[in-house]
Amino acid sequence: MFIELRQLRSLKAIYELGNLTRAAQHLHVTQSALSHQVRAIERYFGVSLFSRKQKQLQLTAAGERLFTLAQRIVPQVEETELALKRMAEGTTARLNIAIECHSCFDWLLPLLDDYRERWPNIEVDVRLGIALDPWPALASGDIDAVITSDCTNQTDIVFEPLFDYEALLAVARDHPLTSKQYIEPHDLGVHTLITYAIPRQRLDIFSHFLSPAGVEPAAERAVELTALMLQLVASGRGVAALPNWVLADSLAKKTIAARPLGRKGMHGTLYAAVRNDQRNLAYINEFIVMARQCMTAS
Repeated sequence: MFIELRQLRSLKAIYELGNLTRAAQHLHVTQSALSHQVRAIERYFGVSLFSRKQKQLQLTAAGERLFTLAQRIVPQVEETELALKRMAEGTTARLNIAIECHSCFDWLLPLLDDYRERWPNIEVDVRLGIALDPWPALASGDIDAVITSDCTNQTDIVFEPLFDYEALLAVARDHPLTSKQYIEPHDLGVHTLITYAIPRQRLDIFSHFLSPAGVEPAAERAVELTALMLQLVASGRGVAALPNWVLADSLAKKTIAARPLGRKGMHGTLYAAVRNDQRNLAYINEFIVMARQCMTAS
């Protein structure tokens, strides 16, 4: 039998994370080792597994067949491995999480319900008070993970990529901005911008879009809840910049419309930041694995 579990893991990681660099970081191997595994399969069977279209990796028919196998086999093996590690550890621990991203509640809370079922002995808590500067608390051990979109230089902290996203401008379906293919900073100079009730420097719409262009929205309205933000947008009371995963359901129901921010769009990556000395703990690793799978499946 030629195909090995490590090859299936590698193929799955390369496709789901989008490139060799992230897959290598996730699997803790070199890019050359991953390339060698892919080429070995291609040479043995005389097929290609990937093709590039518009700078994006696409699976060939052969790649699709192998990826389907990996989707079925790899999670089963990982679940069994993690279950065995749980049995070996057999101790109660805690997972205290700080969130820098308000909209993360929309996917994190359901994920934590599933996580608690798998790890009933782990005390899970979400900390909000330290979210504006979580790094001292993470370094000191007061918290165990930070969900963030900012991959910064932190001593003894590893940033594990969870998934990529695009921030979009949500508008009412009959809003004048729906006539544009993409939004430019000056477009917001005559509209009310609805944001979360957090400091401006924590909002990407300001730090990465409006402030570099020297543009101020006509007015600002701060709210606490994503659901309220979407209701205000749908009723034409303002516009809001939100990640694509937040808007997916509303766009499918056609209660709002959305446009890219800038010609190239405003893209980012969400990370789980954890201490190096805890990265390989089974319950920490499973939280990261489940977070990735959660967004891949949605």
